[in-house]
Amino acid sequence: MVEYKSLVIIPTYNELENVPKLIPEILSQDDSIDVLIVDDASPDGTGKFIEEEMKKNQRLHLIKREKKMGLGTAYIAGFKYALDKGYDFIFEMDADFSHDPNEIKNFLIEINDCDLVLGSRYIHGIRVLNWPMRRLLLSFFASVYTRVITGMPIRDATGGFKCFRRKVLESINLDKVKSNGYSFQIEMTFKAYKKGFKIKEIPIVFVDRIKGKSKMSKKIVREAVVMVWKLRLRQIFRLL
Repeated sequence: MVEYKSLVIIPTYNELENVPKLIPEILSQDDSIDVLIVDDASPDGTGKFIEEEMKKNQRLHLIKREKKMGLGTAYIAGFKYALDKGYDFIFEMDADFSHDPNEIKNFLIEINDCDLVLGSRYIHGIRVLNWPMRRLLLSFFASVYTRVITGMPIRDATGGFKCFRRKVLESINLDKVKSNGYSFQIEMTFKAYKKGFKIKEIPIVFVDRIKGKSKMSKKIVREAVVMVWKLRLRQIFRLL
């Protein structure tokens, strides 16, 4: 029987209130799962906490960065780590419990039959809890906007709960992925889609963070709006 190795990548900045509870819940899902924290020099000591925990747990790993550099670059660093260390399935996941660790088992089932599994808030209804209406509408229509402009048949293009087969990441020039935030999620899924990989969305329930502060900003939203058109133009001129 072939044994697969999975890595859950979690970017952090001031998530000390969440990661001590989150990490054990993730690791309890399956013995094949490791966790990689990519910490952007959190002032609250998130990185230092992970360093101490690593002394007790070989399934926990850390990339320490010198300053706050953004979500996209954190995931790229994590992807490169995963490929270098031989992981078969690579997850993206938030640190704030907005993504339920219990869903990981469903991702691992679905990834057996496809190349990229996306956790979707917008199939089988709208599955978002505790968001202000303004943010919910922004997220929902951002996905509609992305679907219309790019032609990509994805209901939740901006979601950040994903599982990649390693061959998907191996096929993408990670050094050329420059976007962050919403736009990073759109760009990675679009690149996989254009390369012909099989993508499946599965329903998840997204719960707004209870502890800590959201990293959402107007700059991230603007970047996503522009990125969609960049992807469309690259598609037209066959630059992808």
